[in-house]
Amino acid sequence: MQQSPELDSVYVADAVGHMLMVQRYPEPAVRHIARSHGITQETWEYKPLPDDQRDPRQRFQTQRVEVRQSQYNPVARTWFTEAVRTGQPVWTTPYIFQAAQELGVTYAIPDYRRDGDDVQLMVVSGDVTLGRLSDFVHQFSSAGYGHSALISAEQQVLARSDVPGRTRSLSSPQGGVLGAIHAHLQAEGRDGTASVHFPLMIDGQRFLVQASRIASTGWQLVSWVPEDQLLGGLRRSVLLALGAMMVFLGIVLLLALHLSKRVTTPVEQLSHIARRIGRLDLDELPRVNSPVLELQHLDHALDESARGLRAFRRFVPLDVVQQLLDEGRPLQPSGEPREVTVMFTDIHGFTTLAESTPTTVLVDQLTQYFNVASEVIARHGGTIDKFTGDGIMVLWGAPTELPDAELKACQAALALLEATDRLNARWAEQQLAPFDTRIGIHTGVVVAGVLGAHDRLAYTAVGDTVNVASRIEGINRKLGTRVLVSDTTAQALAGRLTTRPIDAVELRGRQQPLMVHELLPLTRGD
Repeated sequence: MQQSPELDSVYVADAVGHMLMVQRYPEPAVRHIARSHGITQETWEYKPLPDDQRDPRQRFQTQRVEVRQSQYNPVARTWFTEAVRTGQPVWTTPYIFQAAQELGVTYAIPDYRRDGDDVQLMVVSGDVTLGRLSDFVHQFSSAGYGHSALISAEQQVLARSDVPGRTRSLSSPQGGVLGAIHAHLQAEGRDGTASVHFPLMIDGQRFLVQASRIASTGWQLVSWVPEDQLLGGLRRSVLLALGAMMVFLGIVLLLALHLSKRVTTPVEQLSHIARRIGRLDLDELPRVNSPVLELQHLDHALDESARGLRAFRRFVPLDVVQQLLDEGRPLQPSGEPREVTVMFTDIHGFTTLAESTPTTVLVDQLTQYFNVASEVIARHGGTIDKFTGDGIMVLWGAPTELPDAELKACQAALALLEATDRLNARWAEQQLAPFDTRIGIHTGVVVAGVLGAHDRLAYTAVGDTVNVASRIEGINRKLGTRVLVSDTTAQALAGRLTTRPIDAVELRGRQQPLMVHELLPLTRGD
């Protein structure tokens, strides 16, 4: 992995379903998979983030270990089956990586190892996300003379530099300069050529185009640059040099007269921007233009910091961070006992749905669902702890105490079901599969706080209460219910919402049965 920075993960699997994986993203880890009797046992050994200052003896030290069971079967994955079927290296079509939950491609190589008289089949693979391919294409065009794009054998854009940011989803090479180039290549029958270069007139502007086929992948790398961007710069340089000679003395005089104002005003503006960034007020930050190079660098640095934080808050609830800072709590590993109400949600049958639904459609449905769920939870005072694949873990009563946390959590559960039903109705008109949301709620004492390693923290809650809430959610599958709450939560409602006692059920990991209640929808007039 250290010698191949372009790869996000490397792994090897054998024909009986055993697999060893080393991943770089989203968190360095070693993943051991052993499959037996249709059950997969996964052991994750999480490693520290790369740090050149770290003692070499601790660089690969295991920080924590997680053991879980799953239905993951290496030998049923496309990269394994295709490599075995063809008997040669293969590139997969883009798909969602299970570990990183990001779109990418896999390169797989079949191998046969002889052990005495036995021949053992092995498949060695490596993952590359579309985001990393996007970085490559942006780097390929970093000289600033033009743009490049990477097009798959299925005629979908894997990465392009004329669109800012990293590629997160597949798109068609239609429209704009790339669309015109792609149409020309197909019309001329050049989209299968190893390498071609030609001029092309697009919307009155002449472009120089280079198209190259990448061996073994079927992908095509297309680059283009405006012709006058190469030659026009020389003409402009000559004219600018002559003009500069004529106005040089005048510029010096004007610079001397206005230097103080042009320096002090931008400095004050930049200090105001820096204070806003310190308060995490990141929206609609102004840009500061200054002829002073150092001030331009400072403006660019502040803008990059703000853009980084704006991107970061999609993964970290900055309102929680701001609240912790306002309360004077240090952002370092800490925790305290707190009574909270915990909700777990899950989409029943999601694995089957994911196998039968196109990736782009499924990602769009999940995004709509999570947007609706986040709005409902925020409206009822909940704090989203984490997204767990297709599920959500939510806290009521942390990080700030919340009166009537049980009632608000149950109201949120009913509101989420109504919102999901409306979403399903809209999807039905589009002939899309519905989401069957199941919810479990439990109230009790947890350890809540900023938990994790010193260099990677998260505000979360841990303890038996969290485990029980998760188990209660899972009981819905057996009982055919949509929302189940523990007896503790049901008693706190004090009849303000309608519940139906089910029975005392056995929970894995607990010696005593737990009484659960079904939370019934509100009737008309409630």
